[in-house]
Amino acid sequence: MFSVWGNGYAASELDFGKREFQSHCSVCHGWEGKGDGPYAYAELLKTKMPDLTTLSKRNKGVFPLQRVYEVIDGTDALKAHGTREMPIWGTAYRAEIEEAYFDVPFNPRAYVRLHILALIDYISRMQGK
Repeated sequence: MFSVWGNGYAASELDFGKREFQSHCSVCHGWEGKGDGPYAYAELLKTKMPDLTTLSKRNKGVFPLQRVYEVIDGTDALKAHGTREMPIWGTAYRAEIEEAYFDVPFNPRAYVRLHILALIDYISRMQGK
């Protein structure tokens, strides 16, 4: 259903998790999360990209929230994401906020958590599609 909010934006345009996924994750995982992004077919990755729309199905019908969080923030290192010394999104989001807000007080953990939870919310809504 398409609805326009009073500010002129469609509700789908305000989906922060979807925007994060499409701008950061889709290059590997594909626009729809099926593991068919452009990098999945390039010689850049040694690991086959998983179909993120089947996470719940592969986990006996339960969305593996904690595991997904740990993979995104780098706590649980995956070959495709590099070593524990290079957690891809936890470190990247932290660097992003530190660069942008170097001269004002901020809570980097809250910023990182917000972005990761938005991604997780979107990925959880992809299940079964």
